[in-house]
Amino acid sequence: MAPLLVVEDLYISYGAIEALKGISLYLDEGEIACVLGANGAGKSTLLQAISGIVPIRKGTITLQTDVLNNVPPYEIVRKGVSQAPEGRKVFSTLTVEENLNLGAYTRKKKTDEVTEAKERVFTLFPILKNRRKQLAGTLSGGEQQMLAIGRALMSTPRLLLLDEPSLGLAPILVNQIFTIIREINEQGTSILLVEQNAHKALGIAQKGYVLENGLVATSGSASELQSNQKIQEAYLGGSALKNNK
Repeated sequence: MAPLLVVEDLYISYGAIEALKGISLYLDEGEIACVLGANGAGKSTLLQAISGIVPIRKGTITLQTDVLNNVPPYEIVRKGVSQAPEGRKVFSTLTVEENLNLGAYTRKKKTDEVTEAKERVFTLFPILKNRRKQLAGTLSGGEQQMLAIGRALMSTPRLLLLDEPSLGLAPILVNQIFTIIREINEQGTSILLVEQNAHKALGIAQKGYVLENGLVATSGSASELQSNQKIQEAYLGGSALKNNK
């Protein structure tokens, strides 16, 4: 079976600055793959390229048999890719439910499917059901992150892109978010996860990629990366992994 997502020899530039310099990776159906790296390594640029938000200078992005190069973002959503962006970016002056409805914009004529997707979101995030009429801008940071993920799920994606879902959250909320990410995956959604909390990311992923200066510096199974001394020192606090087991 062909991988769900293949990124091959991808180059992305912002003017004279090369953000990605020929990276390649793949994600199999049903997998969670994490992308690790320092700020500025190119992690968010990778997700934006897959979503069609930034233009591709060179290389190919393929979703099964569909090449995503030069495909408009809304068509990429229709093909089964959705993203919860870094910083949540919820619409603060709209209600929780209105934010969720916008996530289903490409499917708005399929009323039954939208209703079913919303019930799935409310099952995953009961707090959102309780706050469905509340303005998104009045939610806590953790609740806004749940809303961002829920909004992305409203298009019923085959591939969910998550950009720093634990950023700025208290540890108890981080644990809750990662439990839900695992549950979403177990329900059949493949996930490409960009995350600075390497310990948490490698704890739920099957494999990982480490970006440095726009290049894939290291890749392997989650267990291989967890036991890699350089990865431990750079992202897991040396003996932190051993202490957290």
